Amino acid sequence: MATKEGSQAQNWKRPDELMRLQRLKQKKKQLAARFNCNNNNNNAKYTVTETDKATLLEAKMAQKRKNPFAKSTETSKKAKTDLKPDLEDSLMDFIRSPAVPKVEAFIKETPTRPPPAKLVLQPFDASSFAKLLQQPTAGVEDDDTEVVEQNITKHLPMDWSIKTRVRFFCRSELPATQLKTSQIASGLTSFVRCLDTQKEDENGLDISPATRFNQATYYWQHPHIPWMTLFPRNSRDNTGITIGERERKALAEDWDYSFRGLFQLLRARQCAYFYLCANGFTVLFRAAGTGGRAEIHAFMTPSTRGMRQALRQEGIEYSMPLKKDGPGGLNKSLEGEDNSTSPTNGFTTKSEVINDAKESDGDEDDDEEEGDDWLQSLGVDEKEIRKIQTAHHRKLKVQEMAEDFSDNSLLLIEGVECQGFFSFLLNAKSTISSVGRLAGVPPTLLSPVAFPKATMQHLTTRSSKVRMDGVDYCSIEVKGTILPSFLPYVCQLLGETKDTFSATLASSMNTLAFSKATHKLLMDDSAGQNQNIEIGKTEPNNGGEDNAAGQVFGKENLSDCGLQAYVVENMCRTGSQAVTLLERVCYDKEYGYAWS
Repeated sequence: MATKEGSQAQNWKRPDELMRLQRLKQKKKQLAARFNCNNNNNNAKYTVTETDKATLLEAKMAQKRKNPFAKSTETSKKAKTDLKPDLEDSLMDFIRSPAVPKVEAFIKETPTRPPPAKLVLQPFDASSFAKLLQQPTAGVEDDDTEVVEQNITKHLPMDWSIKTRVRFFCRSELPATQLKTSQIASGLTSFVRCLDTQKEDENGLDISPATRFNQATYYWQHPHIPWMTLFPRNSRDNTGITIGERERKALAEDWDYSFRGLFQLLRARQCAYFYLCANGFTVLFRAAGTGGRAEIHAFMTPSTRGMRQALRQEGIEYSMPLKKDGPGGLNKSLEGEDNSTSPTNGFTTKSEVINDAKESDGDEDDDEEEGDDWLQSLGVDEKEIRKIQTAHHRKLKVQEMAEDFSDNSLLLIEGVECQGFFSFLLNAKSTISSVGRLAGVPPTLLSPVAFPKATMQHLTTRSSKVRMDGVDYCSIEVKGTILPSFLPYVCQLLGETKDTFSATLASSMNTLAFSKATHKLLMDDSAGQNQNIEIGKTEPNNGGEDNAAGQVFGKENLSDCGLQAYVVENMCRTGSQAVTLLERVCYDKEYGYAWS
């Protein structure tokens, strides 16, 4: 009995002996790993003696079975070792053997994407401000990058594209988005009645920054169907929705009445601008005096060959200010016709267009008859002549359709032609689509002021705090259909109380051409005036005086349009920096606005 207890006592090991065995086992595994590493690097076999049978056995057990389908490691540049211990002993090995040296493994580093550019407000410096908005693209050498002169202006340029998201950043507190009852009521009253709370102090309304910011977050829309997204028109949320014939007729009647009333407000200068958003195109109507144009006008983008042909059949004149010049150096505003442009505005009169069209048609008919007679005199068959004519017409059609559905296909209808264009949109069957997700739904009308049967909509706002580069910023994010009058008003509001702030903007891609075309027309007008000044040097200041007079005239005529005076001034401003596409805006009270 005593011998049995003694044998059991010999089988039990003390803690220090157990730790010694664990260290010995770990050393054996490390030795086996070294043998494996030497075998992969030097292609040599293990050289062990007969007395090292235990070491050899451990090395063979630690060696992983070779995969016959694996890639050969003889030509590999870097040897990889798998030193993962057994699952049952891994935890004890890491805890009990801190002194064991770690075996280095090769790690392949993959290139990481550069961090996104951050818009950070620091103490204002003109050079750093310019570098902030001039972010060169990654992978381009410094010698090849083009340095663009930074634009810093006292006023904020106008952007006629519809924004979908705007986010403001500032170090100090921004206007609150969680409003009190009095603030919500005052904001609604000021928006509906088109009141300027800064001028009318006796109205008893709240004039806090939060109330004024809330006033800017409203707009008018028709039609409004709660379960449909009517802007943008291509929203994926409009799936599985059908409208009956009775509903289509009711929507069409209401839309006709609303469109007529809104256009009459525009003609009377009680509305500065409004948008018509259809499934296939978007139209911007602007009152006289806005964008440097002396008459009422409309932009339509994108356009197609069929749409342009339908406008010509209705006798509606148009121009294409963004279309690239043809091989002859002239802008082909009409399909297949080279119209000589005026040095002032680049448009032709109606009589000139009709005469040119008649002359060109007559010349083409004579040329075709002469060509047919010449081919017939050579003995060419009539079928071959028809094939030649068909190929020629097909080539002309391809040239006409080259820029369809692009920003360059934008149309400008100005003056009395806007009335005909309004009637065309009111009666054309293509205005209301009969197929697609929004079949039977009339185009969406968006306006900053009220019009018949319109529904008042509200933008979604959310305030938060953001930490960038160790600095805390207050932020307000605005989502929805953001009209062009929103940004100038809010920037003016923040500029009254803040020294610096910034904003990032996201635009609707279908409306970018409006700002491009307005900027192009303003640049053409200024170039034409400079050319006239150089030709007749008797009165060199007439051009600037005419621009200033036209700007003041347009501003005064739009004084009752329902928008604030600062916003109207931005809309009527002319010059090279009056209109541009805005993506980022930075403001400093001393220097003004820097934008890109």
